[in-house]
Amino acid sequence: MATGRKAILALAVLAACSFSVSRAVTSPYLRPKPRTTLSELESLLDDAHGQTPQQVHVSTVGSDMMRVTWITEDDAPPMVEYGTTSGQYPFSETGTTTRYSYLALYRSGNIHDAVIGPLKPSTTYYYRCSSDQSREFSFRTPPSSLPFEFVIVGDLGQTGWTKTTLQHIAAADYDMLLLPGDLSYADFFQPRWDSYGRLVEPLASARPWMVTQGNHEIEKVPLLEQRAFKAYNARWRMPYDAGASPSGSNLYYSFDVAGGAAHVILLGSYTDYVAGTAQYEWLQADLAGIDRRKTAFVVALVHVPWYNSNKAHQGEGDDMRDAMEALLYGARVDAVFAGHVHAYERFTRVYEDREDPCGPVYVTIGDGGNREGLAAKYVDPQPKTSVFREASFGHGRLQVVNATNALWTWHRNDDDEPVIADHVWISSLGSNPACNE
Repeated sequence: MATGRKAILALAVLAACSFSVSRAVTSPYLRPKPRTTLSELESLLDDAHGQTPQQVHVSTVGSDMMRVTWITEDDAPPMVEYGTTSGQYPFSETGTTTRYSYLALYRSGNIHDAVIGPLKPSTTYYYRCSSDQSREFSFRTPPSSLPFEFVIVGDLGQTGWTKTTLQHIAAADYDMLLLPGDLSYADFFQPRWDSYGRLVEPLASARPWMVTQGNHEIEKVPLLEQRAFKAYNARWRMPYDAGASPSGSNLYYSFDVAGGAAHVILLGSYTDYVAGTAQYEWLQADLAGIDRRKTAFVVALVHVPWYNSNKAHQGEGDDMRDAMEALLYGARVDAVFAGHVHAYERFTRVYEDREDPCGPVYVTIGDGGNREGLAAKYVDPQPKTSVFREASFGHGRLQVVNATNALWTWHRNDDDEPVIADHVWISSLGSNPACNE
């Protein structure tokens, strides 16, 4: 990573450390009312036609490959041309094209998918899709070693607050975005998937977006639409069949970053997860394959929070927690991030609903900007395990600084200005002798 970026990271660390965050805080901050859905304010549906690539986004595949996904209204070649100099594309790769229909009322555009590489780490690549000369895109590949910075945001949607969140994220110098479910809030109305794809394209085409599904992605209609996650699986294909631990399902998967220094697990809240199911057996094997002598940090993402003191969605994650918590605890997973609840909350290290120095830090980050508004009512009194909670829109950043320390900061959307409202240093459980006897 460039020296200048390391200096910026160091300054960010010092700045965050200047904030004092006490235990068991319920913030009194009151947000303005949620803003109107963007599609009601401005047209996001008619800015591309014919063979023009749109809704472009990228995701990592293995250590040195990138998947490029885009849509064209008409037939176009599923080819990506790319190189390290703007306007010059010495490399190319041809992928595949699919479409889907929904309720016999909607037919998607041509969804193209091509995996390109091998690629060099920490390098900007310029690319174009379907040989279209009108739109050039670029992305930066993740670094092959630490430090490494994730942006984490859930329940994003496409409102005015979403736009603010995206603006704040765009101003950050990060390596990858993680999204624990509820992307577009299409809710059966498929054109919202298209408007969402256009809305996030400036960011999603420039950094890898790694996502998992939420309840708003299910979109199953009894008797009429039998396949759940139809649009989600077609539009947001993740590397479930790549790497050392292929899962066999686009609803849950894992991957390594920073040369294996960090391992990321994305789980499916809305597919079977109890002992003996495919997801449970896969997770058990995936965790068993992690060598904590090489992998400093392990983080997991799930849509429905396993710990939650908000009155919204109380207890909805308990069954999955009962089924899988022991697996994460036994593998010394460092942090678990969830969405679903439209507010922010951070717990201390927890296991079996009690403070435990060898348990994960649990964070709810379902406050990206959805159109349903915020979940502002909390359980009183605040549980001892809950450290900080606030019903505001925002996003989080996880900076894995080195093999022993990561800095988590939560950035509230404070009247359109980003404010660090919560932070904590997270130490690697893999390097803690007391947790690895």
